[in-house]
Amino acid sequence: MKKILVETSARHIHVTQQTLETLFGKGAELHNKKDLSQPGQFACEEKVTLVGPKGQLTVTILGPVRPADQVELSLTDARTLGITVPVRESGDIAGTPGLKLVGPCGEVEMSEGAIAAKRHIHMTPEDAAELGVEDKQIVSVKVDTARPLIFGDVVVRVSPKFALAMHIDTDECNAACAYGAVYGEIVK
Repeated sequence: MKKILVETSARHIHVTQQTLETLFGKGAELHNKKDLSQPGQFACEEKVTLVGPKGQLTVTILGPVRPADQVELSLTDARTLGITVPVRESGDIAGTPGLKLVGPCGEVEMSEGAIAAKRHIHMTPEDAAELGVEDKQIVSVKVDTARPLIFGDVVVRVSPKFALAMHIDTDECNAACAYGAVYGEIVK
């Protein structure tokens, strides 16, 4: 069975152009600090402070800009901020908690958009065919680490624009000791 790279997706935010300009000034642009595994995605030089009822955290913006603001946190991060976030697929933000975003030039009150991202695997249609899975299928993935574990409820996301990689959050990474180059295998 084909092995899948398992990456830890740390807390981050996706922003609209309007939010970017409110936080960083008119005409602001995102500056690529590091390319990510998914084609066209990158971690930015720009950071934002999230302010919740009980605390605050600084997060990196991921580019490029998006049609909606979205904050992706671990459940531990959410507790630090004093909010309860649902586990959702990226983009499914209706009815989720909001946060205050603070940048060097301004603030934005998000009315919604904070989630814990559901664990998922990005793959191309060719990868899906080879692995015998379909878009939106729910699978389990076994990782062989110092604390081996099987992640259940992993959603398969198929697009020709993706590169093969599974994403988990920092809480999940720590539970599995999934540090460094870690690979998983779909188990049914």
